[in-house]
Amino acid sequence: MSSPFNLAITLLSNTEMMTHIHAETSSNRLQIGFYALSILFNLCLIAQVLTVGLAYFYKTDWWNIHVLLVRGYSALSLILLGYVFLFAFPQRVRILTISLPILLGLQFLTIHLKTSLPIAVFHPLIGFSLLSVSSTLVHRVGRVLFPNLDQES
Repeated sequence: MSSPFNLAITLLSNTEMMTHIHAETSSNRLQIGFYALSILFNLCLIAQVLTVGLAYFYKTDWWNIHVLLVRGYSALSLILLGYVFLFAFPQRVRILTISLPILLGLQFLTIHLKTSLPIAVFHPLIGFSLLSVSSTLVHRVGRVLFPNLDQES
């Protein structure tokens, strides 16, 4: 027969275990939210590249969409930046996330800053770096969240 003391210890242990499971589930959901936002950011960058190509090679009206896209999704980089410091992510994920707003800032400077040096030539290079960093971020976060999928292939 169980004593009241043993019963209380068992209840406390179960409560602690359930709290831990709930915290893990909640944290995992928030990390999945980060993953979803990083995918959305990446898709926006892909749309950026497509619209600039359409503007250059097809119809100049696409340029307005190119400009509106960056104004619309650039705030996502700041949301991701705040997100990555609130929850447990590996250092590599943090560094990739930190680089997103920095690269976006450089994008802005290269296109809007008028200097005697033609720094605008770096705009497409920084853009492709941004796409590469964003794609790597999506890949890394996916590996953190779903490590078993990596082992199956």
